[in-house]
Amino acid sequence: MFTGIIEEIGRVRHVISGRTSGQISIQADTVLENTRPGDSIAVNGVCLTAAKLLPDGFIADVMPETLRRTNLGALCTGSRVNLERALAPDGRFGGHIVSGHIDGTGTIRTVRREENAVWLTVEAAPDILNLIVEKGSVAIDGVSLTVAGLTEQSFRVSLIPHTGVHTTLLTKKAGDPVNLENDIIGKYVQRLITGPAPAPLPESRITEDFLREHGF
Repeated sequence: MFTGIIEEIGRVRHVISGRTSGQISIQADTVLENTRPGDSIAVNGVCLTAAKLLPDGFIADVMPETLRRTNLGALCTGSRVNLERALAPDGRFGGHIVSGHIDGTGTIRTVRREENAVWLTVEAAPDILNLIVEKGSVAIDGVSLTVAGLTEQSFRVSLIPHTGVHTTLLTKKAGDPVNLENDIIGKYVQRLITGPAPAPLPESRITEDFLREHGF
């Protein structure tokens, strides 16, 4: 589990692409502290396993499902990425519950500055927008943000200066894809409401005659 509070910006060393899967090597520093092979690191919000640790980075495998649902396939040598280690039990919960399991990608439509803030408008598919609520939480490329506006085609977030400096979001421009993860609590609620009806309970064999026969 993650919180959406980015620890550092890493840089892609190289991407090895297969037909439908690949491997990625990322230069990093902070996220290597107390990290062991097999630990989870979120890369642009995608939970990846650090299969191999290097003195100044790590290597992770990327499976086909990850490439289908995220923007990792668009990364190349030199790309900057948001990095976060999995939450430690004694860590501060500064963002919101982020699983690192991306629901899909959205597209940056506009980038607009307002005094010290920057507004991003992100267009997304209906199944993602259905789980977004104004003043609720959403993760964009792994960054925990508050939804400030919502339409039938898009939603808006406002970035404070700290977020702009310590994440890659201000490098985005109109047309760029971003990874989106909905609030996990909302996803479970939707599943409970719209999922299949529970199976009926078996008919009880306890009747009035049964109770009388057994002394009740």
